[in-house]
Amino acid sequence: MNNLKNYFGMKFIFERDTWQEIYGAIRKNKIRTIITISGVTWGVFLFVFLLGMAKGLDNSFRSQFNDFATNTMFVWGEQTSMPNKGFKRGKGIQLTLDDVDVLKSQIDDIEYIAPRNVTGRWGTPPGQFVRGSKSGAFSVYGDYPTIDKVSKKKIFDGGRFINEEDIKYQRKVCVIGEDIYKQFYEKDENAIGDYVQVNGIYFKVIGVYKPTQMGFEGDDSIFLPFTTFQGIFNQGKKISWMVITAKPDKDIVQTEATIKTKLKQLHDVHQADDQAFGSFNMGEAVAKTNGFLTGMRLITYIVGIATLIAGVIAIGNVLLITVKERTREIGVRRALGATPGEVRGQIMLESILLTFVAGLTGFILGTMLLWGINNAIGTNEDIPILNPTVDFFAVVGALLSIVVLGTLIGLIPAQKAVSIKPIEALREE
Repeated sequence: MNNLKNYFGMKFIFERDTWQEIYGAIRKNKIRTIITISGVTWGVFLFVFLLGMAKGLDNSFRSQFNDFATNTMFVWGEQTSMPNKGFKRGKGIQLTLDDVDVLKSQIDDIEYIAPRNVTGRWGTPPGQFVRGSKSGAFSVYGDYPTIDKVSKKKIFDGGRFINEEDIKYQRKVCVIGEDIYKQFYEKDENAIGDYVQVNGIYFKVIGVYKPTQMGFEGDDSIFLPFTTFQGIFNQGKKISWMVITAKPDKDIVQTEATIKTKLKQLHDVHQADDQAFGSFNMGEAVAKTNGFLTGMRLITYIVGIATLIAGVIAIGNVLLITVKERTREIGVRRALGATPGEVRGQIMLESILLTFVAGLTGFILGTMLLWGINNAIGTNEDIPILNPTVDFFAVVGALLSIVVLGTLIGLIPAQKAVSIKPIEALREE
């Protein structure tokens, strides 16, 4: 340990004269020093900024899916593209409640399955909503309470979503969107308990919902109990589509394949026909997005580290030039009794100081920019950035890394300074 102290001149770290000499050396070439440390400052700034923006994208993505089960898929019927069992190609596929029952009982991977009906979407006529003298046409959904477990509905205080009693007794109750509330009610007017008409039938309003970022219904839709919807719109057992959530330990991609295989059997569809059923796999989409975000973070680290290394190398090169310019000064110090460890230690301290100050400046500037962006965006949901922040340990790691790099790069000019012989240095002009 003592040998290391002597080698690096560490006993002079806390001496005032050491820091005065370092300050004097830096002060002689202020412009060059500023230009030199700007490389490291820019590297840390870029690292902090890119990492913060990547985190902001990640936060925004996760907030959008916060109320939605990500291991979820959607399935609907389309038309066959291959003949099978006497049926020609082009046969329309209509999903039914019987399909739901079979999938529930025979596929163990399924945690939740929610059959849904809708009018006012995909070419179907909208429902007519009337309150007093006002009227409008909106999409109407028939749902089971299960849909709230898959895609959580944000119901305003005092209201509720559809429950099992509503389904059992085919109650004439409805949940309306925030936009419908604003169109038909005065500000702060209570809609809960009010009676409105949907397609000429009176319904009691039991809730007003606020749309989520991943909500497919928007804020201008109406929810009815599934069984009530069936009667009003004469749907029988037909369903528009089904929403299926796999169990947490199951692969949603494999679950989707199993479900489609079973549905093809139920509807006499050729197993090679990939067009009979439409589907969208949320889990697969989430996995792709996570991969994209991981790639962004990796690129951020690569760009940041490469820029940091380039900046630190620049500091080392400038210190080599400084050592050359200070050859005579170093020679005088050596002649007056300065040990190689003291000379070496001063040069290395100068390198460490420059890299640390540059890194800290870059961190402060990057953090200030992220803070400004966060305040400018606010709660604007149109911009996919939410609370862009930087992980504390990542920043500490970056600062420690540049200190280590500064120490290592400082060894080169420090050793160069030590190798100067006093008698030769004194002859330098």
